[in-house]
This record gives sequence, structure tokens and C-alpha cells, in this order.
Amino acid sequence: MQLKWLEDFIVLAQERSFTRAAELRHVTHPAFGRRIRALEEWAGTPLVEKGGGPVTLTAAGKRFLETAGQMARSLAQSHEEMQSMAGRTARTVTIVTGRTLARTLLADWLVRLPRALHASELCIRTGSLAETVAQLERSEADFSLVYHHTALAVRLDARQFSHVTVASDRMVPVSRATTQGLPQHRFDPEGPATAYLAYAPQLALGRLVEDHLANHPHAPRLQRVVECDSPDALYEYTLRGVGVAWLPWSLVHADCKAQRLALAGDARMEVRFDVRLYRPKRRLMPLAEAFWQAFAQR
Repeated sequence: MQLKWLEDFIVLAQERSFTRAAELRHVTHPAFGRRIRALEEWAGTPLVEKGGGPVTLTAAGKRFLETAGQMARSLAQSHEEMQSMAGRTARTVTIVTGRTLARTLLADWLVRLPRALHASELCIRTGSLAETVAQLERSEADFSLVYHHTALAVRLDARQFSHVTVASDRMVPVSRATTQGLPQHRFDPEGPATAYLAYAPQLALGRLVEDHLANHPHAPRLQRVVECDSPDALYEYTLRGVGVAWLPWSLVHADCKAQRLALAGDARMEVRFDVRLYRPKRRLMPLAEAFWQAFAQR
């Protein structure tokens, strides 16, 4: 039995999709399926129900999921402790987060880094919401900085992990501004549909916006012209006048003030959300604990 099989199974249970789980594990769909079958052969019983639709675990699979998580965390923690013995981990604080948060909130934190942490190395890794949560569960990171909203599910065991809300933000629809400071693309109920720049569905920001539009009684008519898995790219496309995108206010407020961008809708079109910092409840290395004190308990 291999550790990667356990990690594959945990991601499959979280995503409930072989295709999505294979993408997150960076293997082909057939190779991922073979690894799950190999785990079932080792276990001596099916762990996943057969059939189409979202993946469902068998009774044995549900029981094994908890064991797999404990084994993966235990092995990862042992690896972390061995690294600590070599001295590197003791000088490193690892944070996993999304690409946009790394560019906005985390960047603001870096310039306010307390002097006591200047001698440390801050290791920042970016990925999807599911990836950041999985890395924290596998003890591959000290902290996970993620978006929080009712439309986003963060499945972390409250018995093992704690969190604190560190910021609030909002997604706002913005367009390139005209020379008069007005949005080049706007929501006109009488005119044609507005060119819409969408996030890829696996991104947390994309799920926030799509949930908002699907449930808003006055959602504007939109013509999807671009779908992209890079928030930075959507930001650039918006600046170049390709269409309207919902972007974090923390990312675009300076552009709106400088009239490079303009709000395309009123406050009813905004999506408000929080940012949470998660950590294991177990005692971390001294520098990681100092980081928690500096930023999470302000």
C-alpha cells in the first residue's frame, strides 16, 4: 500500500468526481482509476460504489476514509518532524492560499511582518480551495488562508483545526472606464447582453459569483465571452476592455480610484465574503506560533 493511494482516496471522497480528483492529483483519469482499484485490492473490498453520477463511498469506504486521513496525517507529521530535526522546518512558516489572496491580503501582511519574524522564511504555496485544505490536512502547511462564504464548503474537522476571520472583502462587477470615468460595459436591461468574463468553475471566486447570479432576482443579462482559471488574467482582460468581471475590491480599488476601471453595477450586484486563516490545534513550531500571534489575534 502506498501513501499516494491514501491521498488519492481522500481527494476523491472530497471532490466526488474521478475527473476532478485526477486533475487535482496531477495524473490522467485512467491512471487515477488504477490507483483507486489498487487501493481496493489492498483493502480486499470495494471502497467506491459503482455507477454514474457523483462518487459515493461504500460503507467500508466511509469507515476507511477516517483511517486513511489519520494515516496520511501521521505520516506527513512524521516527515515534518524529520525535517525539523534537520533544522529547515524550524525556520520556515508555510502558508497555502489562493492566487488572488497571495497577491492582495498576504502581500499586505508581508510589508507589516513583525521584526521577530524577519529571520524566518515564509513559504507561500497557491492552489484551489480543495488543494489548500488538503495540504493543511496532510500537515504539509502550517496555515491555510481561504475564502469563506455559504456557497463555499471548507471541510475541516473542527476537532483538529481552528480558524479566525482575518478580513472581509467583496466581489464587485467592474469594466474598463471610459475617458469620462464611466464603465465601458454596463448592465442595460433594455440593451444587448453584457460581455461577461467568467472564472473557471473550479475556482472559489467563480463559485461565489455563479451562486450570486443564479440566486439574484435582478441578475443582469450576460453574454459569456471568456472563461479563465486565472484571476490575474481576468483582471488584465478587464483592464483591456474585453468585458465585465467580478473582481475583489481589494484588487481593483486603486484602479477604480484612478479611473482605469469603473463599477458596472450598484451594491446589489456585490458579493460579500470573509477570509479565514486555518491552523491545526496541535502545537506548531515556535515561528509558526509567533506568526499566528502576530496576524490572527490582532
